Amino acid sequence: MNIKKERGSTMEKFVLLDKRSKKAQKAYYATRRISWGELNPVTRSVPSGKTYNRKKVKEEMRRINKKSGSGFGVDSFLLYNIWVDIVCPVV
Repeated sequence: MNIKKERGSTMEKFVLLDKRSKKAQKAYYATRRISWGELNPVTRSVPSGKTYNRKKVKEEMRRINKKSGSGFGVDSFLLYNIWVDIVCPVV
């Protein structure tokens, strides 16, 4: 039972990361990457209250319309007047 071991077969040869193939680099970095879990790393900004927000005006109109009823007739006319006052205030 004479078993010959080749020299260097027990350890893998170290190759610099720059010298590895793109596939091998991706595999290496994938093992190093961790999960953020519940934390979202995206920076958030608070919108300014002074700026005009079209979405906010529409949501306000829908909210008032929902409270008032069907949205036809006098209610719609009042909503339009409120909207005009918000969007085009008289100076």
